[in-house]
Amino acid sequence: MLKLEQHANIKFCFKLNKSATETHQMLRQVYGDTAVSHKTVCKWFGRCKEGKESRDDDDRSGRPSTSRNDDNIAAVKTIIRSNRRLTIRELSEETNLSFGSVQVILTDDLNMRHLTTKFVPCILTAEQKESRFAIPSELFERSVADAAFLSSIVTGDESWVHGYDPVMKVQSSEWKTPSFPAHKKARMSKSLVKVMLIAFFDMEELVHIEFVPRGCAVNAILYVEVLKRLRESIIRKRPEKLRNGWLLHHDNSPSHTSLLVRQFMAGKNLAAVPHPPYSPDLAPCDFWLFPKMR
Repeated sequence: MLKLEQHANIKFCFKLNKSATETHQMLRQVYGDTAVSHKTVCKWFGRCKEGKESRDDDDRSGRPSTSRNDDNIAAVKTIIRSNRRLTIRELSEETNLSFGSVQVILTDDLNMRHLTTKFVPCILTAEQKESRFAIPSELFERSVADAAFLSSIVTGDESWVHGYDPVMKVQSSEWKTPSFPAHKKARMSKSLVKVMLIAFFDMEELVHIEFVPRGCAVNAILYVEVLKRLRESIIRKRPEKLRNGWLLHHDNSPSHTSLLVRQFMAGKNLAAVPHPPYSPDLAPCDFWLFPKMR
């Protein structure tokens, strides 16, 4: 309705021999930001000069499009629901419609968008989702009820690390005059040297770190030996944890949950903090320590 009113005012100004610029300024004074643009005023002035009263565009020549009818829309909808991975070109060949018609039917009539699949580490089952909710809730309640709960936890994991150039960009900075050319340094890239790092830490700092010897795999036998050396590090660095008791947190990898490891922990009266399955985002090493270290 507002455009119709402005169109009537433009026709009136045209009959008064006003220019398009003067008419647009008058519309801005009356309608403010809702006034039509100067380009639109010029367009309607041109139509008035041609003796056309309507503000609608003239009908275009040629045969009207008949591809976007209800039957074709229903056909495309049925085919795409049976196989959502079909491309527009494949749909065009199957329905005998043009590429553009199929594209318009998908985007405008069916309101569909072509998106790639989102990859996730694992598709969790209903039981795993429930465990992922229940375990963090239980740990949170324990941390609220017991102020010393978080400080008693020692968490750890292993990860591959690469060797880098020890000279960082900031460390290689130097003073220079305007005429002296600046030195260049290639961006650091991963070296061919990589080694498996095992790290354990608590709320204060790192408790124990070690590198796995070349050619050795992190299995239950090696992990038991690592836990023995971890206990020795705690005896030296955190003797109060032995007196007050401490908890070990690690993920559910086979080397951590094997029978040999569980027997060792039971013999040392060492309890483990439960960890939900397939939840690297809940492991402090994976979401905090290793990303920062890399």
